[in-house]
This record gives sequence, C-alpha cells and structure tokens, in this order.
Amino acid sequence: MSENATRLRDVRPEDAFDVDAVHAWLQPRVPALDGHPAPQVRQFSGGASNLTYLLDYGDLDLVLRRPPHGHKAASAHDMGREVRVQQRLRPHLDVVALIHGFCEDPSIIGSDFYVMERLRGVVLGRTLPDGVQLSPEQARALGETAYDTLADLHSIDVESAGLGDLGRGPGYVRRQVEGWSRRFRDALTDDVPPVEELMSWLAERQPHDVGASLLHGDWKLDNLVLDLSGTPRITGVLDWEMATVGDPLMDLGSSLAYWVTAEDDEEFGLVSTQPSTLAGMPTREQIVERYLARTGLRPENWTFYEVFGLFRLAVIIQQIWARFRSGSTTNPRFAHFGIAAAVLLQRAERLAGCR
Repeated sequence: MSENATRLRDVRPEDAFDVDAVHAWLQPRVPALDGHPAPQVRQFSGGASNLTYLLDYGDLDLVLRRPPHGHKAASAHDMGREVRVQQRLRPHLDVVALIHGFCEDPSIIGSDFYVMERLRGVVLGRTLPDGVQLSPEQARALGETAYDTLADLHSIDVESAGLGDLGRGPGYVRRQVEGWSRRFRDALTDDVPPVEELMSWLAERQPHDVGASLLHGDWKLDNLVLDLSGTPRITGVLDWEMATVGDPLMDLGSSLAYWVTAEDDEEFGLVSTQPSTLAGMPTREQIVERYLARTGLRPENWTFYEVFGLFRLAVIIQQIWARFRSGSTTNPRFAHFGIAAAVLLQRAERLAGCR
C-alpha cells in the first residue's frame, strides 16, 4: 500500500476486529512471523467499499482486507473471488500482490478476510502528497502508463489465466445496464433524481459486446501503487473486488468517469478523487484514442460507454449514500455522497441529451 502516511489513521470503532485472533490465524501461514507479537493495526482511509488495514509487525508490513459492515449488494464484497483473481492473474501481470492467506471462518473476525503483501510505492489521492511534484511530462507519462496497463490487462487470455469462469458469456453489456439500473432503483433516496429517461436511453442504445476480457472494475489512480522517482511506473494494482470477464470498453468507460480534467466544469471537478487535473495529463479523448490504437478495438458509439461509466459511478456512490442515510455506516467521508451522485447523474443526462 501507500508510503503516504496521511492515508493511514486509527481504526474506526465500527471497523475494529480481534487483532489477536488474526495474528494467531496468520502465524502458521507466514513463517517470518514466528516469535512476533501481535501487530499494531491502522486503517487505510482511502476507498469506499471493502475495508483495508495495515498490520505493522515492525520489520514486516502486511495488509488485511475485509468487507464493510451493514447491507451489501449480493455480488459485491466477495473476498474469495478477489483472492482467486489475484492468485491466478499474478503469473501474467507482475503488478499483482502476493496473497498470504484467505480466511472463510467467521469465528475469527465475523467475516471473510485475506492478508497480502504490502505493495511499496505512492498511492495518489485527490491531490499530490506533500513533497511530490510531477512535471507536465511526468503527468502525461503517468496518465498514459495507467491506461496502457489497463489495455494490457484487457489483452490477457482469460482462459490461459484460468479466469474464464468469471464470465457469464455473451450479453455482458445488457446485464450491466439492467443490473446497475436495478441497483440504482433499489438504493434511490428522496434527495436524488430518479433518472428513468437516462436508464431508458442506456437500455435502448446498448451495443453488442466487443469481446470478453478480464476487467478490473475500478481502474483509477488511487488503485495504483506508483514509483514516481523518475518516469512514473506502476509497481502494484489494488482492489480487485469488482474484477470479472466482460466487454473491455465498459471497463474503460467506467474508469474514465473518474478522469476529471482541468477543462471540465467546476461542478464535475467537485467529485474528483485523483489528480487528473494536473498540467500535462492526457484528456479523456486522448486516452480513448491511445487505448483503441493499442487494443485494435472499435466502438460502435463511444458516447454510450462514457454515459454508462458516469451512471455506474453514480450508482456506486448512491448505494453508499443510502447506507450512510440509514445509519449502516457513520464514516464522515460519505456525508456529501448524495450531492456527488446527483452531479454525476446530471452530467450523464446532459451527455446523453436527456436534459
């Protein structure tokens, strides 16, 4: 995980777990822990879904991931799936973490969890960490390598990687449009617009699948561990919980919903979570052009993927907002998520011509 200590905090009371029980379970799985006392535990403040903790053993750092408390979507927070993707993908992509152990015994901490190596490097937040500067040339290189790596991920043969069973066959685009529309209706609150016209637009204009690739599902800068000492390079990729097999252009469109640039309107800028506004960063149009050249893919209608990406991100945020309003989570980071969901929905409507 990140060398940026500002991402670490004391464990929130609602997210605490039995550290001694985890330590006892982990010792036989990591021989280097022999003779070590239980670790000091801190919580990574980034992320809005699965919970991530640093296990500090002094001379060895490990990372634990577990699901959040409260209501969860049926297909989300599957620890076993997340572990399996990383274990099978690691031989094909050298930026995937080593998994030390996966626990399905609820008696340990009350949920599934797994422990992995700590990936060393910088993880970016909304702004650059103190003391880190990127020239326009470095910023452009960072944006390009981020999406070159996504293109390379999409080019991996899923059958050779043993991950073909993650997919459900043709119809990925249709299932995504139907599934995210259903999730939005299920999580709708009275302070967010219902956007039925937008969901109809997506349903009526959905293209056929362009292929079946391994998708990360949440590709953005704060899920990449970086070496920024020279020309930026990726040393690790985090958060594989939404990985699946499906249409790669859907993954690209979903990722670019996060890619706010300096030229975008101020309202969209308020939902930015990564420093894609830095001078030199490629535009969304430049990223798409480069990605398509690298993969050889040709979309029927790129606007569909861009609109879908905005809608999907709005639904993810809305689901968290609904949990916050119901009291299932009290994390103050989520206090303005209702506004963020509305901003994204309105932007998607404008792009689709629905308003």
